[in-house]
Amino acid sequence: MTGTPPYTPPKVWTWDKESGGRFASINRPIAGATHEKVLPRGRHPLQLYSLGTPNGIKVTILLEELLALGHAGAEYDAWLINIGQGDQFGSGFVEINPNSKIPALLDTSTSPPTRVFESGAILVYLAEKFDAFLPRAGAARAECLSWLFWQMGSAPYLGGGFGHFYAYAPEKWEYPINRFAMEVKRQLDVLDRNLAERRFMCGDEYNIADMAIFPWYGAAVLSNIYAAAEFLDVASYRNVVRWATEVRERPAVRRGQRVNRIAGPEERRVPERHDASDLD
Repeated sequence: MTGTPPYTPPKVWTWDKESGGRFASINRPIAGATHEKVLPRGRHPLQLYSLGTPNGIKVTILLEELLALGHAGAEYDAWLINIGQGDQFGSGFVEINPNSKIPALLDTSTSPPTRVFESGAILVYLAEKFDAFLPRAGAARAECLSWLFWQMGSAPYLGGGFGHFYAYAPEKWEYPINRFAMEVKRQLDVLDRNLAERRFMCGDEYNIADMAIFPWYGAAVLSNIYAAAEFLDVASYRNVVRWATEVRERPAVRRGQRVNRIAGPEERRVPERHDASDLD
Protein backbone atom coordinates (compact mmCIF):
# COMPACT_ATOMS: atom_id res chain seq x y z
CA MET A 1 0.00 0.00 0.00
CA THR A 2 3.07 2.26 -0.13
CA GLY A 3 2.35 5.38 -2.10
CA THR A 4 -1.41 5.01 -1.85
CA PRO A 5 -2.96 8.25 -0.61
CA PRO A 6 -4.85 7.87 2.68
CA TYR A 7 -8.61 7.60 2.46
CA THR A 8 -10.61 10.24 4.27
CA PRO A 9 -14.28 9.21 4.71
CA PRO A 10 -16.78 11.87 3.65
CA LYS A 11 -19.21 13.27 6.17
CA VAL A 12 -22.07 11.43 4.42
CA TRP A 13 -21.42 8.25 2.48
CA THR A 14 -22.89 8.06 -1.03
CA TRP A 15 -23.26 5.08 -3.31
CA ASP A 16 -20.65 4.77 -6.03
CA LYS A 17 -22.15 2.27 -8.47
CA GLU A 18 -18.77 1.68 -10.10
CA SER A 19 -17.15 0.37 -6.92
CA GLY A 20 -17.41 -3.11 -5.52
CA GLY A 21 -15.30 -5.19 -7.84
CA ARG A 22 -16.68 -8.41 -9.31
CA PHE A 23 -20.07 -8.09 -7.64
CA ALA A 24 -20.65 -4.38 -8.20
CA SER A 25 -23.64 -5.00 -10.45
CA ILE A 26 -25.64 -6.81 -7.74
CA ASN A 27 -24.54 -4.95 -4.62
CA ARG A 28 -26.58 -1.98 -3.54
CA PRO A 29 -27.35 -0.13 -0.28
CA ILE A 30 -31.15 -0.46 -0.54
CA ALA A 31 -33.57 -3.34 -0.15
CA GLY A 32 -36.69 -4.32 -2.07
CA ALA A 33 -37.54 -5.69 -5.49
CA THR A 34 -36.09 -4.28 -8.68
CA HIS A 35 -38.49 -6.07 -11.01
CA GLU A 36 -41.67 -8.11 -11.07
CA LYS A 37 -41.16 -11.85 -11.25
CA VAL A 38 -43.47 -14.55 -9.95
CA LEU A 39 -41.66 -17.55 -8.51
CA PRO A 40 -42.45 -20.98 -9.99
CA ARG A 41 -44.03 -23.70 -7.87
CA GLY A 42 -43.50 -27.43 -8.21
CA ARG A 43 -45.47 -30.43 -7.00
CA HIS A 44 -43.70 -31.07 -3.70
CA PRO A 45 -44.62 -29.48 -0.36
CA LEU A 46 -41.15 -27.93 0.02
CA GLN A 47 -40.15 -25.29 -2.51
CA LEU A 48 -36.52 -24.22 -2.32
CA TYR A 49 -35.22 -21.16 -4.16
CA SER A 50 -31.46 -21.22 -4.10
CA LEU A 51 -28.05 -21.48 -5.74
CA GLY A 52 -25.24 -23.99 -5.20
CA THR A 53 -23.13 -21.71 -3.02
CA PRO A 54 -21.99 -22.75 0.48
CA ASN A 55 -25.13 -21.27 2.03
CA GLY A 56 -27.38 -22.96 -0.49
CA ILE A 57 -25.61 -26.31 -0.20
CA LYS A 58 -26.27 -26.46 3.54
CA VAL A 59 -29.99 -26.85 2.90
CA THR A 60 -29.81 -29.29 0.00
CA ILE A 61 -27.47 -31.51 2.03
CA LEU A 62 -30.01 -31.62 4.85
CA LEU A 63 -32.90 -32.35 2.48
CA GLU A 64 -30.99 -35.18 0.84
CA GLU A 65 -30.01 -36.55 4.27
CA LEU A 66 -33.66 -36.49 5.34
CA LEU A 67 -34.68 -38.34 2.20
CA ALA A 68 -31.92 -40.88 2.81
CA LEU A 69 -33.47 -41.52 6.25
CA GLY A 70 -36.80 -42.26 4.59
CA HIS A 71 -38.63 -38.99 5.26
CA ALA A 72 -40.81 -38.87 2.14
CA GLY A 73 -42.23 -35.52 3.20
CA ALA A 74 -38.82 -33.98 2.63
CA GLU A 75 -39.19 -34.30 -1.16
CA TYR A 76 -38.58 -30.90 -2.65
CA ASP A 77 -38.38 -28.76 -5.74
CA ALA A 78 -35.17 -26.74 -5.98
CA TRP A 79 -35.46 -23.73 -8.26
CA LEU A 80 -32.42 -21.83 -9.45
CA ILE A 81 -31.92 -18.27 -8.25
CA ASN A 82 -29.00 -16.90 -10.24
CA ILE A 83 -27.66 -14.13 -8.04
CA GLY A 84 -25.23 -13.02 -10.73
CA GLN A 85 -28.22 -12.09 -12.87
CA GLY A 86 -30.13 -10.43 -10.02
CA ASP A 87 -32.87 -13.07 -9.62
CA GLN A 88 -32.83 -12.45 -5.87
CA PHE A 89 -34.32 -9.01 -6.48
CA GLY A 90 -37.42 -10.31 -8.21
CA SER A 91 -40.70 -9.48 -6.45
CA GLY A 92 -41.60 -13.12 -5.78
CA PHE A 93 -38.28 -13.88 -4.14
CA VAL A 94 -38.35 -10.71 -2.06
CA GLU A 95 -41.77 -11.77 -0.73
CA ILE A 96 -40.14 -14.89 0.70
CA ASN A 97 -36.88 -13.26 1.74
CA PRO A 98 -36.95 -9.49 2.19
CA ASN A 99 -33.17 -9.63 2.62
CA SER A 100 -32.72 -10.85 -1.00
CA LYS A 101 -30.23 -13.57 -0.15
CA ILE A 102 -30.33 -17.26 -1.01
CA PRO A 103 -31.53 -19.72 0.13
CA ALA A 104 -35.23 -19.23 0.80
CA LEU A 105 -37.78 -21.93 1.53
CA LEU A 106 -41.55 -22.07 1.15
CA ASP A 107 -43.34 -24.88 2.98
CA THR A 108 -46.68 -25.30 1.24
CA SER A 109 -47.79 -28.12 3.55
CA THR A 110 -48.95 -25.49 6.05
CA SER A 111 -51.92 -23.16 5.66
CA PRO A 112 -50.98 -20.49 4.85
CA PRO A 113 -47.59 -21.54 3.45
CA THR A 114 -44.64 -20.89 5.75
CA ARG A 115 -41.72 -18.86 4.49
CA VAL A 116 -38.27 -19.42 6.00
CA PHE A 117 -35.19 -17.44 5.12
CA GLU A 118 -31.56 -17.47 6.32
CA SER A 119 -29.83 -20.82 5.91
CA GLY A 120 -29.45 -21.48 9.64
CA ALA A 121 -33.14 -20.86 10.25
CA ILE A 122 -34.04 -23.22 7.40
CA LEU A 123 -31.83 -25.95 8.88
CA VAL A 124 -33.50 -25.63 12.28
CA TYR A 125 -36.99 -25.50 10.76
CA LEU A 126 -36.48 -28.65 8.72
CA ALA A 127 -34.68 -30.54 11.49
CA GLU A 128 -37.54 -29.80 13.88
CA LYS A 129 -40.18 -30.56 11.28
CA PHE A 130 -38.77 -34.04 10.68
CA ASP A 131 -37.29 -34.57 14.15
CA ALA A 132 -33.86 -35.43 12.79
CA PHE A 133 -30.27 -34.14 12.98
CA LEU A 134 -31.04 -31.79 15.88
CA PRO A 135 -31.07 -33.04 19.50
CA ARG A 136 -34.42 -32.46 21.15
CA ALA A 137 -33.29 -30.89 24.41
CA GLY A 138 -30.60 -30.29 26.98
CA ALA A 139 -26.86 -29.90 26.58
CA ALA A 140 -26.75 -31.77 23.27
CA ARG A 141 -29.22 -29.38 21.68
CA ALA A 142 -27.41 -26.36 23.09
CA GLU A 143 -24.10 -27.63 21.71
CA CYS A 144 -25.56 -28.18 18.24
CA LEU A 145 -27.17 -24.74 18.13
CA SER A 146 -24.00 -23.11 19.48
CA TRP A 147 -21.91 -24.50 16.63
CA LEU A 148 -24.63 -23.68 14.10
CA PHE A 149 -24.70 -20.06 15.19
CA TRP A 150 -20.91 -20.02 15.36
CA GLN A 151 -20.93 -20.80 11.67
CA MET A 152 -23.54 -18.18 10.86
CA GLY A 153 -21.48 -15.52 12.64
CA SER A 154 -18.07 -16.70 11.42
CA ALA A 155 -18.51 -17.44 7.72
CA PRO A 156 -18.88 -13.78 6.66
CA TYR A 157 -15.23 -13.31 7.69
CA LEU A 158 -14.25 -16.24 5.45
CA GLY A 159 -16.44 -15.29 2.49
CA GLY A 160 -17.33 -11.62 2.53
CA GLY A 161 -14.08 -10.65 4.25
CA PHE A 162 -11.15 -12.83 3.29
CA GLY A 163 -12.65 -14.18 0.06
CA HIS A 164 -13.62 -10.74 -1.17
CA PHE A 165 -10.30 -9.02 -0.58
CA TYR A 166 -8.09 -11.98 -1.53
CA ALA A 167 -9.95 -13.11 -4.64
CA TYR A 168 -12.54 -10.58 -5.84
CA ALA A 169 -11.55 -7.02 -4.96
CA PRO A 170 -10.39 -4.82 -7.87
CA GLU A 171 -6.94 -4.55 -6.26
CA LYS A 172 -5.11 -6.50 -3.55
CA TRP A 173 -4.53 -4.53 -0.36
CA GLU A 174 -2.29 -5.88 2.37
CA TYR A 175 -4.16 -4.60 5.39
CA PRO A 176 -7.61 -6.18 4.77
CA ILE A 177 -6.09 -9.43 3.46
CA ASN A 178 -3.93 -9.76 6.57
CA ARG A 179 -6.80 -8.82 8.85
CA PHE A 180 -9.21 -11.38 7.45
CA ALA A 181 -6.57 -14.09 6.91
CA MET A 182 -5.72 -13.87 10.60
CA GLU A 183 -9.39 -14.31 11.53
CA VAL A 184 -9.95 -17.21 9.13
CA LYS A 185 -6.92 -19.02 10.51
CA ARG A 186 -8.17 -18.41 14.03
CA GLN A 187 -11.51 -19.95 13.05
CA LEU A 188 -9.80 -22.96 11.50
CA ASP A 189 -7.85 -23.38 14.73
CA VAL A 190 -11.11 -23.26 16.72
CA LEU A 191 -12.46 -26.06 14.55
CA ASP A 192 -9.24 -28.05 14.65
CA ARG A 193 -9.07 -27.99 18.44
CA ASN A 194 -12.71 -29.03 18.75
CA LEU A 195 -12.35 -31.86 16.25
CA ALA A 196 -9.19 -33.15 17.93
CA GLU A 197 -11.47 -34.77 20.50
CA ARG A 198 -14.63 -35.37 18.47
CA ARG A 199 -15.57 -37.30 15.35
CA PHE A 200 -18.13 -34.67 14.38
CA MET A 201 -18.67 -31.11 15.53
CA CYS A 202 -20.80 -32.06 18.53
CA GLY A 203 -19.45 -35.52 19.31
CA ASP A 204 -20.22 -38.91 17.81
CA GLU A 205 -23.48 -37.81 16.15
CA TYR A 206 -23.57 -36.02 12.80
CA ASN A 207 -26.09 -33.15 12.80
CA ILE A 208 -27.02 -29.83 11.26
CA ALA A 209 -23.95 -28.15 12.76
CA ASP A 210 -21.76 -30.32 10.54
CA MET A 211 -24.00 -29.62 7.55
CA ALA A 212 -23.72 -25.88 8.11
CA ILE A 213 -19.96 -25.77 8.66
CA PHE A 214 -18.87 -28.25 5.98
CA PRO A 215 -19.77 -26.23 2.83
CA TRP A 216 -17.65 -23.32 4.05
CA TYR A 217 -14.76 -24.79 6.00
CA GLY A 218 -14.77 -28.17 4.28
CA ALA A 219 -14.36 -26.27 1.02
CA ALA A 220 -11.57 -24.24 2.57
CA VAL A 221 -9.49 -27.32 3.43
CA LEU A 222 -10.50 -29.70 0.62
CA SER A 223 -11.42 -27.64 -2.42
CA ASN A 224 -8.93 -24.76 -2.46
CA ILE A 225 -11.68 -22.18 -2.07
CA TYR A 226 -10.58 -18.73 -3.32
CA ALA A 227 -7.38 -20.49 -4.55
CA ALA A 228 -6.00 -19.82 -1.08
CA ALA A 229 -5.17 -23.30 0.26
CA GLU A 230 -1.43 -22.73 0.25
CA PHE A 231 -1.72 -19.14 1.47
CA LEU A 232 -3.78 -20.25 4.49
CA ASP A 233 -1.77 -23.47 4.98
CA VAL A 234 -5.02 -25.41 5.30
CA ALA A 235 -3.29 -28.80 5.31
CA SER A 236 -1.92 -28.02 8.77
CA TYR A 237 -5.44 -28.24 10.22
CA ARG A 238 -5.36 -32.03 10.17
CA ASN A 239 -8.44 -32.62 12.29
CA VAL A 240 -10.53 -30.36 10.08
CA VAL A 241 -9.26 -32.17 6.99
CA ARG A 242 -10.08 -35.56 8.55
CA TRP A 243 -13.61 -34.45 9.50
CA ALA A 244 -14.29 -32.75 6.16
CA THR A 245 -13.11 -35.80 4.25
CA GLU A 246 -15.53 -38.05 6.15
CA VAL A 247 -18.46 -35.68 5.67
CA ARG A 248 -17.71 -35.32 1.96
CA GLU A 249 -17.98 -39.08 1.45
CA ARG A 250 -21.58 -39.27 2.64
CA PRO A 251 -23.85 -40.05 -0.33
CA ALA A 252 -26.42 -37.41 0.66
CA VAL A 253 -23.69 -34.78 0.91
CA ARG A 254 -22.47 -35.65 -2.57
CA ARG A 255 -26.03 -35.35 -3.88
CA GLY A 256 -26.77 -32.12 -2.06
CA GLN A 257 -23.62 -30.48 -3.41
CA ARG A 258 -24.86 -30.90 -6.98
CA VAL A 259 -28.27 -29.23 -6.54
CA ASN A 260 -28.62 -25.71 -8.02
CA ARG A 261 -25.01 -25.91 -9.14
CA ILE A 262 -24.20 -23.97 -12.31
CA ALA A 263 -20.39 -24.02 -12.24
CA GLY A 264 -17.76 -26.71 -12.32
CA PRO A 265 -17.73 -30.03 -14.18
CA GLU A 266 -20.84 -30.63 -16.29
CA GLU A 267 -21.61 -33.96 -14.60
CA ARG A 268 -21.89 -32.22 -11.22
CA ARG A 269 -24.32 -29.52 -12.35
CA VAL A 270 -28.01 -29.95 -11.54
CA PRO A 271 -29.39 -26.40 -11.93
CA GLU A 272 -32.91 -27.48 -10.86
CA ARG A 273 -34.02 -30.51 -8.91
CA HIS A 274 -37.63 -31.71 -8.99
CA ASP A 275 -37.26 -35.45 -8.45
CA ALA A 276 -34.69 -37.79 -6.94
CA SER A 277 -34.00 -39.13 -10.42
CA ASP A 278 -32.58 -35.73 -11.40
CA LEU A 279 -29.49 -36.67 -9.38
CA ASP A 280 -29.21 -40.25 -10.63
